[in-house]
Amino acid sequence: MKQGVNVYSEIGKLNKVMLHRLGEEIEGLVPDNFERLLFDDIPFLKKAQFEHDCFADVLRENGVEVVYFQKEVEKALADKAVRAEFVKEFLGESDLSSTFARDAITEYLMAMSVEDMVAQCMKGIKKNEIEVKSANTLVGIIAEQYPYYTDPMPNLYFTRDPGACIGNGVSINCMSTAARRRESLMLKYVFNYDKALMPEGTHMWYEHEGPDSIEGGDILVLSPEIVAIGLSQRTSAAAISKLAEKVLKSENSFKKVLVFDIPKCRAFMHLDTVFTMVDYDKFTIHPEIEGPLNLYEITLGGDGELSFTSVTDTLPNLLSSELKLPAVELIRCGGDDKMAAQREQWNDGSNTLAIAPGVVVTYDRNYITNEILEKYGITVLTIPSSEISRGRGGPRCMSMPINRD
Repeated sequence: MKQGVNVYSEIGKLNKVMLHRLGEEIEGLVPDNFERLLFDDIPFLKKAQFEHDCFADVLRENGVEVVYFQKEVEKALADKAVRAEFVKEFLGESDLSSTFARDAITEYLMAMSVEDMVAQCMKGIKKNEIEVKSANTLVGIIAEQYPYYTDPMPNLYFTRDPGACIGNGVSINCMSTAARRRESLMLKYVFNYDKALMPEGTHMWYEHEGPDSIEGGDILVLSPEIVAIGLSQRTSAAAISKLAEKVLKSENSFKKVLVFDIPKCRAFMHLDTVFTMVDYDKFTIHPEIEGPLNLYEITLGGDGELSFTSVTDTLPNLLSSELKLPAVELIRCGGDDKMAAQREQWNDGSNTLAIAPGVVVTYDRNYITNEILEKYGITVLTIPSSEISRGRGGPRCMSMPINRD
């Protein structure tokens, strides 16, 4: 096994993965801030933690080393000078207009242990936890009505999105919403200062500063030569072009980026919510993207510059041709039942995590899709999902593979 970052496949045996066990940041969710924090519901934390622990246990039982995002951030911020640099950037990403608040919060955070500081940043800093001088202005009075100086970070358990390992490098993504940009900032510090996880020589394919947005749920490594990226609600064409240029011009084996233009809506949030790879020749798919779909190929031309080509072939033909297979099978989420497809798609029935060829982790609630997968010869490992599914992300969303065979 190659050490460090090594992801040239969606289905190669998973050796190391980074998760985030849900914490107190979930308790900051209320209906008033759903839109701001990108949630539709409130998971019951204790039950959600149990379900997440079941997820981690299934991975460990199948030979996967599990590391936790929070612990890796703590390692990266062990040095106090690095911590001070991080706090400055973190507050810059937190939409704080008051210099009084910035100064008071900086002092508050820097007085903590690194473990307490990281936990506090994740769960959010409430206004009743710290005393801040405030200017007596209308803006200040309006701002006081919101209970947080810095928002909680409830989306952290979807570790797939802030970063994506591609080959021997990492894309530290520029998230499309302010609610999630601090997640990528934390990952940047992990990349820079946690060399046990991301050793010297690990490439950085994209930087969290952007400015063009791209998210990890839209990035699939189909083979050592092909990366698929969704042009979605949260990933822009400009970002795809920048990432493709870096990856294709590197010494990696990648030769082509396939761009899937998917519907720009919350139900189709990322490419991996409608399409994932589960075996050498098998893919899960949401029926609503089986029809006409705009596809594009990005390659390097003879002059070493990017070449863009529109593709008119069907998805099965394209995949079998690109992956050098006689044929591929598309496994419909929910099968032929339109209502089951919509219901299980909403609960991420297509969002499978392959931990080896033909072995996937799924939510138990998507029983119709799971039964269909088994009929296609896929080994399905289910996890309980009544609460973690409320965040609108499945097992693939909840995992950041670091190393695969």
